[in-house]
Amino acid sequence: MARLLVIESSARQHGSVSRQLTERFLTRWRAAHPDDRICRRDLGAEPVPHLDIALLNAWTQPAASHGPAECAALQRADQLVHELLAADVLVLAAPMYNFTIPSTLKAWFDHVLRAGVTFRYSENGPQGLLHGKRAFVVTARGGIYSGGIQDHQEPYLRQLLAFMGIHDVTFIHAEGLNLGSEFMAKGLEAAEQRIAHLI
Repeated sequence: MARLLVIESSARQHGSVSRQLTERFLTRWRAAHPDDRICRRDLGAEPVPHLDIALLNAWTQPAASHGPAECAALQRADQLVHELLAADVLVLAAPMYNFTIPSTLKAWFDHVLRAGVTFRYSENGPQGLLHGKRAFVVTARGGIYSGGIQDHQEPYLRQLLAFMGIHDVTFIHAEGLNLGSEFMAKGLEAAEQRIAHLI
């Protein structure tokens, strides 16, 4: 039995392609792995605050000096890290906003990229501490960017995940969604076929 952590980050609750594809992914996953447990966090519905001084102080200052803001920030970050540590499989739903990821997803990473917990610094440089996990990333893109110089999304997410030790990363792209009905249909079909092939 595996544990999945699903992170939704689309600002849209309705009409979101990344959410639609995530549901297709999970439907197939449940059919293939009925005993697996799924934990979901919706950053669109409940955004994680951006990294602020309260969280920085909570990480760097003695616990005795923490006020209510620091305690609340640390409790929130601890919960997000706990969800990630407990997961065997991470599923990120990431629409492309301005060539990269939603700021809500960036804020989530800012909370879980935590020295001494998900990575550490050594004499050989940073080392990821999350071993044995795999990740699937479902993207929705208005244009076609895969392999191009304007795709700052996939390389960035690969770097963030690898920094924590997650190297088994599979991307599922739905591209060309704003280029007309024909491109949209092809982009959705390609993504759905990839999901069917992977699971």
